[in-house]
Amino acid sequence: MKNIMFQGTASSVGKSLITAGVGRLLYRKGFRVCPFKSQNMSSHCVITSEGNEISHSQALQAKACGLAPDVRMNPILLKPVSNQGSEVIFLGKSLGRIHARQYYQMRETLREGVLEAYQSLSEDMDCMLIEGAGSPAEINLRKRDLVNMGLAHALDAPVILIGDIDRGGVFASLYGTQLLLDKPDAERIKGFIINKFRGDKSLLMPAITEIEERMGIACFGIVPYEELLIRDAEEEDVIERWADILEECLDIDGLMGLIGC
Repeated sequence: MKNIMFQGTASSVGKSLITAGVGRLLYRKGFRVCPFKSQNMSSHCVITSEGNEISHSQALQAKACGLAPDVRMNPILLKPVSNQGSEVIFLGKSLGRIHARQYYQMRETLREGVLEAYQSLSEDMDCMLIEGAGSPAEINLRKRDLVNMGLAHALDAPVILIGDIDRGGVFASLYGTQLLLDKPDAERIKGFIINKFRGDKSLLMPAITEIEERMGIACFGIVPYEELLIRDAEEEDVIERWADILEECLDIDGLMGLIGC
């Protein structure tokens, strides 16, 4: 299966919207493309036509790809109910309120269902766009991981790492993430994207060149800071405008080459 995975140096770096925008660009080119995020923690949900809950991010990505939301696109939905627990919804069915430690221990039992959901979705698609969660450098969670590098290996997916320059420290975040990973995981990362950039891009280029040399991978684009509110992104014209922005600033041919399209 042709696929690519977008991971981030942290939560809220822009993985969901970049995945949605790339999905729309591939959809424009005539590809049958589908989003997938094995696990998402969110209270912002959408009800599918079958009456199941899916995270709003994957519903948005589905729309960008010209698809109806499907619970298989987000097989594990965690709805926070406390600082240490969430309601766990697995393929549309609630497993109840589960403490974080208990959930961490049970994730391995959910793996087969996650992979089956991916496989069934992918059968009618030309390519799959996979989104990670949080950061792959959360090394305390690596053992039973099924949302970042653990999933990337299981699905043989190349990884693009996204960093948010608006919060500061983006080069340390990118390079530090790579350094914290075991070699097989680090080798999965084929490039990076700088997101939420403000200012003169030419002033950034010397640092881009240096970090490319240090990490041994290429920059696939510098994305400008955009005020795209989630509620606005439900509208078709906003999805189209966002895709236009990404088409200008990302190396789409390079990404398609990684996917194999």
